[in-house]
Amino acid sequence: MTAYEPPGAQGAADAQQGSGHDVAYDAVVLAGGAARRLGGADKPGVRVGGRALLDRVLAACADARSTVVVADPRPTARPVTWAREDPPGGGPVAALDAGLRHTTAERVVVLSADLPFLDESTVGRLLAALNTSGADGALLTDADGRDQPLVAAYRASALRRELRALAQAASTSGSAAGGGLTGLPLRRLTGALGLTRVPDPVAAFDCDTWDDIATARARIREHGHVLDEWISAVKDELGIELDVDTKVLLDLARDAAHGVARPAAPLTTFLVGYAAAQAARGGEGGPEAVAEASRKAAALALRWAEEAAAKSDVAPDATPDTRPDAG
Repeated sequence: MTAYEPPGAQGAADAQQGSGHDVAYDAVVLAGGAARRLGGADKPGVRVGGRALLDRVLAACADARSTVVVADPRPTARPVTWAREDPPGGGPVAALDAGLRHTTAERVVVLSADLPFLDESTVGRLLAALNTSGADGALLTDADGRDQPLVAAYRASALRRELRALAQAASTSGSAAGGGLTGLPLRRLTGALGLTRVPDPVAAFDCDTWDDIATARARIREHGHVLDEWISAVKDELGIELDVDTKVLLDLARDAAHGVARPAAPLTTFLVGYAAAQAARGGEGGPEAVAEASRKAAALALRWAEEAAAKSDVAPDATPDTRPDAG
């Protein structure tokens, strides 16, 4: 896929669909493809915004009860269960079957490993659409209105039913390699399911080519996205899951830079983080600790600035020995 459109107005859709995050689900991520259009590159490991594509997808389904990645094991930002279709490289239907065997939840989110703009809110909307529609699955459609069955939430019972039917039909006819699911196109599975669709051209954007990778990297560095992307990348790199109000920290940095000195901004925000970490050791951590430390430091910076702006009580031409603290 190479088409790309900027995000549309999703606010109303989000409110209508609900968050879906109170729904228990498992996730299956397919990450074992050959990436032929990338010249055989290790696509799940390609970095966009400083993070591997696979890690970006794993972050989007972080609240899954369990996450299964169908691929050869590799280092990831968070723990997952590994699975592999037999034989390896058997295609998406065989891979999905292999991953599904390690899940127990009735709702399963199925994702490819090349979705740079997928996030938790989109996963929540898919789950909400599945719940309210009564369908077998809810999938995203891309900028051209095409179905994206590997960005979807399904009822596990429906997937298992159709996978059994496909395996039995293939075994009877001998049309699939080894009489199983190897080599079957995904549409053979999804075509038998009742599906509802959720339009989202941004979250459905996948990286099949190097042009797609370049497009994703360019968008992440746009002014409206770069800070959020950078913060997410830093938290992944440091193993931090804490959500903080970035506006509070940016306001603090501004106050420290203007009221004290420019180098005070990064040093002050570091100290606020350290103070919040100390509070966490005492059982009082979390976003509230960051907010409270930021409030105190911002108040101090404002007092500092007020003192600097205040008129001196000493005449400008006072001799050195009459100035305060002279001695």
